[in-house]
Amino acid sequence: MKTGLLSLLAGLALAGPPADAQGYPYRSPVFEPNLPYDGRFTFARIRYTVYRRSGWEFDYPEMERNLMRVMQEITSLKPHTTGSNIHTFDDPELLKYPVAYVSEPGYWIPSEAEAAGLRNYLAKGGFVIFDDFMLGEWYNFESQIRRALPGSRIVRLDVSHPVFDSFFRIPSLTMTYPNNPSLQAEFFGIYENNDPNQRLIVVINYNNDIGDYMEWSGDGWYPVNMSNDAYKLATNYIVYAMTH
Repeated sequence: MKTGLLSLLAGLALAGPPADAQGYPYRSPVFEPNLPYDGRFTFARIRYTVYRRSGWEFDYPEMERNLMRVMQEITSLKPHTTGSNIHTFDDPELLKYPVAYVSEPGYWIPSEAEAAGLRNYLAKGGFVIFDDFMLGEWYNFESQIRRALPGSRIVRLDVSHPVFDSFFRIPSLTMTYPNNPSLQAEFFGIYENNDPNQRLIVVINYNNDIGDYMEWSGDGWYPVNMSNDAYKLATNYIVYAMTH
């Protein structure tokens, strides 16, 4: 049931001891083999070449594990909960997975092959979530997305968009960046053929980091309501992608 999320997440968020919220939590990821394709929903994260600093792997794998556990409990998706995949945009295997997640696109510089792979992925029905970037990191993201998707229009999304009512009805988009309440989250999207009457193919979480909120939801770093909102957004994105 949808109403079960608050109690489930409250349990997750209170599971660990409180931490000093003045700094940013971090754990070094331990990379695991990709799961073989079997038709079940598998979380797919995008890897990219690091030119300045890393970021594509931030919150891996705890974020995807926590999110898939929640979706297992509250939806009928039946996702893999103990494994996930890492692909590049030009990996043909990515086409088997309908939703892809990009962390820290402020430092994402795709090759020509990766840019073409992104175009192909979206054209074949894929949906991409860009998350975890802020402030001036927008300029690199916008430059690279326009390389990959020439002519695309980035449009601001408000709470009336169907993506915010695809599973949970989200009444407000008021949200702030982890550990920086002065940064108000903003939500943008790109439509197929730049047509608002067609499906949303890209969602952009700017001045926000839902991955961080979900990764640390069991460790007391962030307010429970922010973790709740992150899970609701992520769930809605995936349900929207799977139904459009």
